[in-house]
Amino acid sequence: MTTTQPPWDPPLAGTEVEQLTGALDRLRTTFRFKTDDLDAAGLQQRIGASTLTLGGLLKHLAAVEDHHFTVKLTGEPLGGPWDSNGWDGSNDWEFASAADDTPEELYGLWDSAVERAHARVRAALDRGGLDQPVHASMPDGRHANLRRLLCDLIEEYGRHTGHADLLREAVDGRTGEDPPDGWQPRSGRFPWES
Repeated sequence: MTTTQPPWDPPLAGTEVEQLTGALDRLRTTFRFKTDDLDAAGLQQRIGASTLTLGGLLKHLAAVEDHHFTVKLTGEPLGGPWDSNGWDGSNDWEFASAADDTPEELYGLWDSAVERAHARVRAALDRGGLDQPVHASMPDGRHANLRRLLCDLIEEYGRHTGHADLLREAVDGRTGEDPPDGWQPRSGRFPWES
C-alpha cells in the first residue's frame, strides 16, 4: 500500500537542506492552519491573563522572518514594510499593534514575509550552502552560519505554533497537529508556494 505524503512534509530521506527547509515549511504550514480563516475578533482572542493573540503571533512571526533573512543574513536594514508601518523597534510592538490591523493586513504581512524569506534563503543557498557565514555574529566576532539561522527559526515557530494551538482551540475548538488532507488556506496561499 502506498501513501501520499502531504506537500508540507519534509522528504522522508532528503538532504540536510531539504530536511531543514522542509521542517521549517511544515511548521509554517501548521502555524498558518492554526491562524487561518479568522475575523478580527478571532485573531484578537486571548486566554487568561496572557496578552498573546493569533493576530499578534502572525505579525510577530512576519517580523521575525524578515529580521532573520534580511538583517541577520546579510546585514541589510529591515526595510519595507517595517520602515513604513510604524514599527518602533521594541520587542512587543508587533504583538500590541496587531490589534489595529485588519485580518487581511495580518495575513498579507505574514504571507509576504514568508515569500521574501523563501527567496532570500534560496539565493543564499545558491551562493554557498548551509555552512556559509552570515552577518549575525557574537561580540567576539564569530559569525553564525545559514544552518544556525534556519534552526533558530524552526525553534521560533515550534514555540509559537504551540501558543497558536491553545489560542485557536479557545477561538473555535480547532485542534490537530497537521492540516487535514486537501486543506487550502482560505486567506492567502501555502507557505511553500512562495
